[in-house]
Amino acid sequence: MLATGLDVLGRDGHPRLAGRRLGLVTHAPAVDGRLRSAVDVVAAVPGVRLVAVFGPEHGYHGQAQDLKGIAGEEPAGSAPRLVSLYDGTAASLRPTAAQLQGIDVLLVDLVDIGSRYYTFQATMKYCLEAAAPLGIPLVVLDRPNPIAGVAVEGPALRPGYESFVGAHDIASRHGLTMGELALLYAHDLGLPRDAVEVVRCEGWRRNAYGDECGMPWVLPSPNMPTVDTAVVYPGQCLFEGTNLSEGRGTTRPFEICGAPWVDGVALARRLTAEGLPGVFFRPVTYRPTFQKHAGRDCGGVQVHVTDRETFLPVRTGLAILLEMRRQDPGRFAWRTETYEFVDDPIAIDLLFGSDRERLAIEAGAGWREIAAAWEPEERAFADRRRGALLYE
Repeated sequence: MLATGLDVLGRDGHPRLAGRRLGLVTHAPAVDGRLRSAVDVVAAVPGVRLVAVFGPEHGYHGQAQDLKGIAGEEPAGSAPRLVSLYDGTAASLRPTAAQLQGIDVLLVDLVDIGSRYYTFQATMKYCLEAAAPLGIPLVVLDRPNPIAGVAVEGPALRPGYESFVGAHDIASRHGLTMGELALLYAHDLGLPRDAVEVVRCEGWRRNAYGDECGMPWVLPSPNMPTVDTAVVYPGQCLFEGTNLSEGRGTTRPFEICGAPWVDGVALARRLTAEGLPGVFFRPVTYRPTFQKHAGRDCGGVQVHVTDRETFLPVRTGLAILLEMRRQDPGRFAWRTETYEFVDDPIAIDLLFGSDRERLAIEAGAGWREIAAAWEPEERAFADRRRGALLYE
């Protein structure tokens, strides 16, 4: 039976936390097997004093849409103080020394979904960078990666393209848990061994997806309603760097994508001919209720994953993007507005991790040619992550 790090802590306590003042980096989706919040579980551990809770993007309660700053939330459960690490300014992404004052240990329990763009692991890295110079250790309550921990896919992050959606050089689909990521980050940052400790999960197999673990799924952000959404996200999130709809404003965000000028039937036919594994493309017409193209009918496809083991989310997302751009290059556009507090490079370059892919797309390259450049980078990351793996 699966037990998350939070379950283990609630059951066994932890000697490193006894008599300590704790800061907890978490949000409402972080629950134990009985659906109790991390705040309440941690506050009930004998001998600890919970002095502050730090909430990530989307707010502690998970109510805010993407890119929306949030501040002034009411303290949650047993927490006496709630600090937003996403209040609408770049400076707020990292806890300050003043905010960490009076904290002996920084505890982290955040629900990640296995992609470099998903910002909760970036928040964890920034907390590690802020806490380590103050001598405050990071203890991560680990959770399974909901899209499994075997496959690695996507390009490397090049220097100069770091951002909140690319805080560290990891693959677009990294295949690591939050605890493993923390160990990798500490190693790459040259931090001492005791800077990070992981309370491991029990009973998780690396090839198991979130809905195969017997763990409750509480959506970690407003547009991540199911594990199926998380499975396609490492590719479909790329549409955030364009004027194409990634399906926000529908009940199937990221699984549905398109635009008002897209012919969904022709798109599905072209994508099917590409022979991408583990996926079926169904033409759809949909009308987003908010964000891109709100209130307008969009043509597009729904991405139905038929075999998770062979499905390649990043390559699939790239192929869809290319085909929708090809249908009407005049109406397609890259997003040029500020994205996650960055004006330059533009959003698509931040998401890919460099301008290499955008320039190749603009030069007319196909998805296979573009993805071929990722293969040595994927192998290198798979090798580099081995020292951080905690589960076989």
